[in-house]
Amino acid sequence: MSTPPFLTLPPSARALRVVTARGQFAALRAEPAGEVRGSALLVPGFTGSKEDFIALLEPLASAGYRVTAVDQRGQYETGGPHDDPAAYAVAALGADVRALTAALAAEGGTGPLHLLGHSLGGQVVREAVLAAASEAAAGPTAPGGAPLPWASLTLMSTGPGPIDPAEAERTRLLVEVLPTMGLEEIWQVMQQMEKADEKRARRVPSPEVAAFLHRRWLANVPQSLIATGGHLVAAPDRVAELAAVITAGLPALVLSGVQDYAWPVPEQTAMAERLGAHRVVVADAGHSPNAEQPAATAEALLAHWG
Repeated sequence: MSTPPFLTLPPSARALRVVTARGQFAALRAEPAGEVRGSALLVPGFTGSKEDFIALLEPLASAGYRVTAVDQRGQYETGGPHDDPAAYAVAALGADVRALTAALAAEGGTGPLHLLGHSLGGQVVREAVLAAASEAAAGPTAPGGAPLPWASLTLMSTGPGPIDPAEAERTRLLVEVLPTMGLEEIWQVMQQMEKADEKRARRVPSPEVAAFLHRRWLANVPQSLIATGGHLVAAPDRVAELAAVITAGLPALVLSGVQDYAWPVPEQTAMAERLGAHRVVVADAGHSPNAEQPAATAEALLAHWG
């Protein structure tokens, strides 16, 4: 899971709930002090939350962007149904992204909207883009189709299909035990596994952040973890479909750290080539460059958006 470097919001940011046609979503919103150049919607990954982007809020807002980071359905402070697996299918989560996009656009005065998905969130936003493109092509404006609501797409630390086999085995184990084990019991086992796994070595969080990670884990809806974990181990490769959308005019960036336990970095590079997307590798970062190297990550995003 991503580990935010700190939890204190910058002066430009506040917590809020974004009301959409598909319900309310917990969010962090950063506002630029001056003219708004554009806006961004940031979607977190498996077991993550809006706080994974907290270190990006100030640099992006300072550059003139109105930034909204959200908890997906079933995550942390958004919540969701405990008895409806269909609510957490990737297609449904993609529909949530489209509803959030419409809600942000309705606020007005925010300029072009840039879409970013981290890890699982990358495959969720891919689903949203493909659904929107399919709907636009089939609509009354066909064959050219209506323009998509996003000015650009960023896939951060995500891959074309299933996660790495070793990570998939861990995720399968989690999915298998969730129906019978409590989240607290699973948390304790996960902590021991992480300490023993050198590939997943990460910066040791402060006591405040460590307490937050524990609290966030316990707030997950188990059914959400089962459904999204099941997707990660068997995700379809939809890169060819997305490449057609990008070629038609949606600028794309594939961004990662220099190492990644979820999808190998060379696999992400090959995906970028298949997409015809710009590629950035952030030095001294792993699966979460947004949290591990926020300044370099913000610089890459601003270059892409600009």
